[in-house]
Amino acid sequence: MLVCSSNARDPNVIIIFTDDQGYGDLGCYGSTSIKTPHLDQLAIEGMKLTDFHVPSPVCSPSRAGLLTGCYPKRVGMHRHVVFPFHRYGLHPDELTLADHLKANGYATACVGKWHLGHMPETLPTAQGFDSYFGIPYSNDMSHPDNKKKPRMNQDESWRRQDHFSKLWNTPLMKDEKIIELPVNQRTITRRYTDEAIRFITTNKDRPFFLYLPHSMPHIPLYVPDDVLDPDPKHAYRCVIEHIDAECGRLIQTVKDLGLEKETYIIFTSDNGPWLSYKHHGGSAGPLRSGKGTTFEGGQRVPCIIWGPGRVPAGSRSDALTSSIDLLPTLANLSGYPLKAKAPIDGLDLSGVFLEQKPSPRSEFLHYSSNGKLEGIRQGAWKLLVKEVRAKKVKGKAQPPRKQVMLYNLSKDLGEQVNVAETFPEKVATMQKRMIELDTEIEKNARPVFGQKR
Repeated sequence: MLVCSSNARDPNVIIIFTDDQGYGDLGCYGSTSIKTPHLDQLAIEGMKLTDFHVPSPVCSPSRAGLLTGCYPKRVGMHRHVVFPFHRYGLHPDELTLADHLKANGYATACVGKWHLGHMPETLPTAQGFDSYFGIPYSNDMSHPDNKKKPRMNQDESWRRQDHFSKLWNTPLMKDEKIIELPVNQRTITRRYTDEAIRFITTNKDRPFFLYLPHSMPHIPLYVPDDVLDPDPKHAYRCVIEHIDAECGRLIQTVKDLGLEKETYIIFTSDNGPWLSYKHHGGSAGPLRSGKGTTFEGGQRVPCIIWGPGRVPAGSRSDALTSSIDLLPTLANLSGYPLKAKAPIDGLDLSGVFLEQKPSPRSEFLHYSSNGKLEGIRQGAWKLLVKEVRAKKVKGKAQPPRKQVMLYNLSKDLGEQVNVAETFPEKVATMQKRMIELDTEIEKNARPVFGQKR
């Protein structure tokens, strides 16, 4: 096992995790309409991953996968997202990346959107984080039961930000307490960055782990006055460019403190873009579909790895990788390889990040937004088996039919040419394998907090 800690002290880890940002929403991933100079520079100084996937096309399961190194189904967090009226969340007995690094002397902080349970037993402070500052769920959810949510036209909300942002009863928390209700969503991206910079500065002389899951660009979209473009057709672009600028402040802080040679920064997104919101949503670039689907646009996301002196500058990896691989990878890069008590699904990508070696990951399962097994990736091949609503017969509902799709992503990145009928043996082999892998996960699945299996 490759263990890399070339510095005198253990390396710092920063994960920046945006919400609903698409594969095509950064300049370095092909965007011509959105300017992201700071994140583009991060890619120039580090590595860009082109085949990086999250384990769910919606946020709560995706976040569970990143922190635990597991497919969400293994940790019981696969059944869509957590709402304010839910009384369950990620089990505190699960080993998170924060748990692992804290146990090895790291200062740990979560700053941003959590969305893995808002009860005290499931908040970040019960999951390995020394402190928490952020919104406990999505910014379009209201405390305490998600009732009386405002109805609004997104364009009008953008034009009248001060008015509409106050209609959401969304809380801001500090550790386990609500400190602002409703939170000022117009300033939250910048306030997250302020809090993150305080944490980094305070802990500059010791190893730290900062998890910074931004609430944006999940709708409703808001920005401060000083960066506002009042044209709602530019809303999404404006928000991403604001996030980029705030990331630039954070990165510059790391450099100003002389920590760049001992810090890893990872930038990625929790799932693909919310396409139904048009100019309030992002772009999947060349990929098919977006958030909520198991097509590439729903789960393949941008990912940049930065680590001067360790991660080769200006490098690119087309290897199959996933956010569930970050737990064992970062544990190894920290110099404290993981000793998990229970099975995980993540694989160590240290060789990919440091030496541009092939990925140890040759397979990847695809689960729907509700946690239903829908497909598998093997090399360049991707199989999807979806249930499709059948048309009514004489007014009577019919059982759903199965739609089988096979794509060769090396030739058809946009998933436009279904070759399932041409390769029936490959379909059968891949379908057997995905069921086999899912059966093991289901057999050994662990419960969430607040619910019995």
